[in-house]
Amino acid sequence: MTRLLLVGIFLEVGAVLLVVPWTMYWEENYFATAIPFLHSLITNNFFRGAVSGLGVLNLLAGIVELTTLFLAGRSDQAPSVPPVPSATED
Repeated sequence: MTRLLLVGIFLEVGAVLLVVPWTMYWEENYFATAIPFLHSLITNNFFRGAVSGLGVLNLLAGIVELTTLFLAGRSDQAPSVPPVPSATED
C-alpha cells in the first residue's frame, strides 16, 4: 500500500512539474512579482525546461516503481502444483 502511494506521488509531482512551468500561473505568482531577479530567472525558457526535465524524471520513476510493483505481485503468486504424496503413506 505504501509503494502504491509512492507511485501516486511520483506521477502527480511529475505531471505538475512537467506542465506548470509553461502556464501563466508560473509567471504570475507572488514571488515572481515581488523579486524582479527571480521573475527573470523563472521565466527563462532554459529554467522552465530544467523544471520540466525534473517532471519527466519523476514520471519515469513512478512508471518504474509501478512496473516493479506489478512484477513483484505476479511473482508472489504461487504456481498451482499438485501435492506430492508423502513417503509415510502406505
